[in-house]
Amino acid sequence: MAFEQEVWVPLTGLGKQVAAGEIKSIDDVLESGRPIKEPQIVDYFIPDLEDEVLDINMVQRMTDSGRRVKFRCAVVVGNRNGYIGFGQGKDVQVGNAIKKAIDNAKLNIIKIQRGCGSWECACGQGHSIPLRVTGKSGSVKVTLMPAPQGIGLVTGDIGKKVLQLAGVRDVWTSSSGQTRTTINYAKATYDALLQANAVRKGGRK
Repeated sequence: MAFEQEVWVPLTGLGKQVAAGEIKSIDDVLESGRPIKEPQIVDYFIPDLEDEVLDINMVQRMTDSGRRVKFRCAVVVGNRNGYIGFGQGKDVQVGNAIKKAIDNAKLNIIKIQRGCGSWECACGQGHSIPLRVTGKSGSVKVTLMPAPQGIGLVTGDIGKKVLQLAGVRDVWTSSSGQTRTTINYAKATYDALLQANAVRKGGRK
């Protein structure tokens, strides 16, 4: 979804370093451990980022002045080549809620670990994931397992959207909990991809 681009004036120290050319890549940003507080930083390094609206819900709340209505959106962003982010946004206007969700997803961008962890394949290419990982959100638990080339994404539609934008082409999955809850299913899938990074860096906790 396209929104009118504004001229970026960096407000944070990290943003100013990026704009000045002192930081050379999004990997340098992520490896620094510094929080991304400006979505334009991600736009600067990943111009081919795509977004997918996963869910839009109307949220009503009673106040002293009457009933107030807002829209809550869940969005996933990715470049289909190793980078993925998940975010949510609320606003009284649908368009603004989507934009807020996209910006939030950019702030949550991660680089995922891809590989070929399936004993049935062992091609050494990054078409799947390197090992079995599990993510959680609310009551939903999603487990991703390495699959050989050609299997495709054996998961539901929401999981496919997340994995496709992340650049994963083959994976087995299993899930439990209230899997019909779109937001929790998407977030659990995103969390599973995040766990792969945690295992690589320091082992299972």
